[in-house]
Amino acid sequence: MAVNEVQVFKLAVEDQFGRLADREKRYAHHMARASWAGARIIFRQVSPESFLIFDFIMELHDTCSGDWESLTCPWVTKEDIDNFKTYAATFLSNVGNYYGSGDQKFIPQVEHTVLQKLSERSPRLTNLYERFSHEILAVPPHSLGYSSNTAQTAYYPGGYLKESDITMVSKLLEQSHIHPENSRLQKVGDNDYEVLLASVESGAQKRIALPNGTGSVQIVQGDHSSDLQRVCHELTEAAKYTANDLQKQFLEKYIESFQTGNLEAYRESLRIWVKDKGPRVENIFGFVEPYRDPHGIRAEFEGLVAIADDEETILLAKLVENSATFIRRLPWATADNNGKGPFEKSLFEPPDFSSIHSLAYCSSIIFPGINVPNYNDIRQEDGFKNVIISNRMVTESQAKQYPFIHASEAETFQKHKFPAYYWWVVLHELLGHGTGQMMVESAEGKFNFDIKNPPINPLTNKPISTWYKPGQTWTGEFGDLATTVDECRAELVGAYLMDDVELLELFGFSETSDIRADDCYVNTRNSLKVTYNLYQQLGVDGLRGLSNFNVTNGKWGQAHSRAHFAMLKCLIRDGDGVVTIVHDELGKDLTVHVDRSKIRTHGKAALGKMLLHLHMFRCTADAKGCRAYYEELSRVEEEHLCWRETVLLKKPPPMIFVHANTFLDGDQVTLKEYEPTIDGVIQSWAERDV
Repeated sequence: MAVNEVQVFKLAVEDQFGRLADREKRYAHHMARASWAGARIIFRQVSPESFLIFDFIMELHDTCSGDWESLTCPWVTKEDIDNFKTYAATFLSNVGNYYGSGDQKFIPQVEHTVLQKLSERSPRLTNLYERFSHEILAVPPHSLGYSSNTAQTAYYPGGYLKESDITMVSKLLEQSHIHPENSRLQKVGDNDYEVLLASVESGAQKRIALPNGTGSVQIVQGDHSSDLQRVCHELTEAAKYTANDLQKQFLEKYIESFQTGNLEAYRESLRIWVKDKGPRVENIFGFVEPYRDPHGIRAEFEGLVAIADDEETILLAKLVENSATFIRRLPWATADNNGKGPFEKSLFEPPDFSSIHSLAYCSSIIFPGINVPNYNDIRQEDGFKNVIISNRMVTESQAKQYPFIHASEAETFQKHKFPAYYWWVVLHELLGHGTGQMMVESAEGKFNFDIKNPPINPLTNKPISTWYKPGQTWTGEFGDLATTVDECRAELVGAYLMDDVELLELFGFSETSDIRADDCYVNTRNSLKVTYNLYQQLGVDGLRGLSNFNVTNGKWGQAHSRAHFAMLKCLIRDGDGVVTIVHDELGKDLTVHVDRSKIRTHGKAALGKMLLHLHMFRCTADAKGCRAYYEELSRVEEEHLCWRETVLLKKPPPMIFVHANTFLDGDQVTLKEYEPTIDGVIQSWAERDV
């Protein structure tokens, strides 16, 4: 799709940065530099042409010294330049030529002849353009996905790889206790494969024979070597300004992992990192989220550096302190295990839950909230952290939205969308990703449950018959379903609890607040209902998710989008009219209707049933049962394809973000923020020097 219009938002952080001590500013500066140094890794993970397009944009900016209008000539109009700048800013904000949310390819709204003329401004531009001139405008591929006529993936370079090939190699890696998150995979012969390991060090390492003895899998270090070298240099500098020994220790492990490619060192860094409670300068680093790997196991590089907001964090701490109360109200809770049931941890270790403001966020998608680590054994044994990225959350209430709410309610919905959305995200991160006990056989004969008297599965009312065997992991067993099911389960926890009056009062929605907690499901003339608003959002989000469904290959382009659509379908199928969608095909309009009287009686019950299914599939490693259930619930049928056409027509301009930069002047660190404009986005990247 061509990029025509965007919404630009500034992730403001000046106030928070100004409160840091000089030593903290120096630490934040080097951590931010390390974050941005990983940008080229992401480009390389997105598409073969992305890092070439990036260099082209930066070189073109340099040739005109940021004076874009000077590029106009008889063959290049101001409109051409404006269109290319819109493309450039979108590309930079998404760190590649596919949308971070949806994984769909976007192209510049300019002709080949215009790009050709711009490329003549320098020999380097000419050389770069010759190398990507076809790819920048080519559609298909339409989206990221398994390599085909309509999709591509850079996680499996060097030619076409069958899903069965990837699965076979994945099983071999699992058996050899090699984690795949920081790797790419390519086929180098009829039956030979190379696992490209992200590391500074280079060279061929372990070779694993294929089961049939006719080929092998070679582990090869050195993918992204020069970029990781820059990352490690900045992390080494940051280590000189840490606030405590824990920060020194996890930085050492970051560096060891990036140097060698050893993910055990990275996993150890996370065990240390979760112990660093409430830091003034927070970070999330490494190969974190596997959303964009079509196989669901290899992770995109990510670097987030942010500054804590103490006042907002105090409010979140109230929820953390009362977490156990609300965990006991989830659908799988029974009298066992102190009211939590056997499929919940006996002790909910209060996680570090912080409200932070992003300083540097090098990622293809800017999430409003994050719960990490993603390794379930570390989460269960050592804990996890939750962060709400406050300056990202604010943009949600300012952005143009899909117009799927009736005109009589649209103003009220938009005005009060932020509180419902904010607390939904909070519950998603804390009690969504933070709950659940995996049934695990960690070694032969060693279980974390009583194998002689297994817990009863509430879906079957029989003892569980499946669990995670030695070496098996959530992502390894559930593959492409892992991330979308995990996100859906977390979203369901938040939605399921959002009618709890005690919980809402804890959030500040009381008798005297503008948005009241009482009587959330009965219409009263002058009270605005947070629960009602959330159910409206469930409808809107389910519809907008359809924009990320690829009709050509029948695949979903974004884990959250598939989850939101499945939840909407659940409410329509099992909610007895609590949510209905009215489609005016002639007028090309969709409207979400919510029956307030059925939210508690039918809506909550439907969401609770879905939540219980996903939770039990996940806890008991029942990938087969999960696939049958979830694929049916997220199947897009003929009626939904009609909805999708209207959704695409009504799609608001994509959101893009401009981040600040830090600079070192002697021993002093200065912060520079940029205007929320297309030029501001491009300038910020040009001055980032990555």
